[in-house]
Amino acid sequence: MINKINQLLSEIDNLKAAKAEEIEALRIKYLSKKGEVSALMNDFRNVAADQKREVGMRLNELKEKAQDKINQLRESLENNQASDDAIDLTRTAAPIALGTRHPISIVKKEICDILRKLGFSIAEGPEIEDDWHVFSALNFADDHPARDMQDTFFIARNPEVLLRTHTSSVQTRVMEKQQPPIRIICPGRVYRNEAISYRAHCFFHQVEALYIDKNVSFADLKQALLFLAKELFGADTKIRLRPSYFPFTEPSAEMDISCNICGGKGCPFCKHTGWVEILGCGMVDPNVLESCGIDSRVYTGYALGMGIERITNLKYRVSDLRLFSENDKRFLEQFESAN
Repeated sequence: MINKINQLLSEIDNLKAAKAEEIEALRIKYLSKKGEVSALMNDFRNVAADQKREVGMRLNELKEKAQDKINQLRESLENNQASDDAIDLTRTAAPIALGTRHPISIVKKEICDILRKLGFSIAEGPEIEDDWHVFSALNFADDHPARDMQDTFFIARNPEVLLRTHTSSVQTRVMEKQQPPIRIICPGRVYRNEAISYRAHCFFHQVEALYIDKNVSFADLKQALLFLAKELFGADTKIRLRPSYFPFTEPSAEMDISCNICGGKGCPFCKHTGWVEILGCGMVDPNVLESCGIDSRVYTGYALGMGIERITNLKYRVSDLRLFSENDKRFLEQFESAN
């Protein structure tokens, strides 16, 4: 019997199986009630008394060895199947190069991260809007040029439904639903009916910010603008504010920064002035606060907005706005090292 046990141990060591059916057949052959191991167990009663101890130990070893081998074959088969399932057979055999973020996404994230340091949170809204949230609530007069069909894309010639021309519509929606303090950033895509050229496009991207609370002043706005400019373009960046007009802010201003290309000395990019305009801003007009259900006698606030393409041009010196939407790999691959 010892010889038979040794023979079976050798067989079991060399067992192989590529399918579940083959493993089951091996289990039946060796471990079933009529299997070879069970047959030896049945013959154990015929073993001489002085050999029972040794034979019994070898039989137990054989049974454990057979069970372990069958389990190993099952586990190996399951692991191989799991590995095969993880392979995407539709994937191309050629290496897939890692992509990179779009320059607009890079700059948008940078602007939002800077304003988050000042306590702003992101708010979003629909791109298809109504007249109230885009114009009327923001103190646009009925005859304001921005309402003209040449500037705005209206839906199915309906003057009440349009593609938003600025992300200020998100601000009006937030002000309607939330009482101050309000401190939000509104990034997003906007649309205007303009001829496409290297300087303009029919869609572009904006980031606007709104802060409303008690005792908010123009000095608070100026400090926020200076912080934003230095974080975006470097600690040596200077700003200047020029009086301007926007229907939804009073007083209003446009902000210039010292040209980061020539350092303020004058170059073709800044038209030899040393300054480049990057955004508009101002104190929220009391009419806008009242239209949105906020008491202008208690609360004040400031708003600012900028075109992301404009900031991206300054940071990466992109001369043609159309490059941002043409999906030219030669252009996009230049940003592989950008975060």
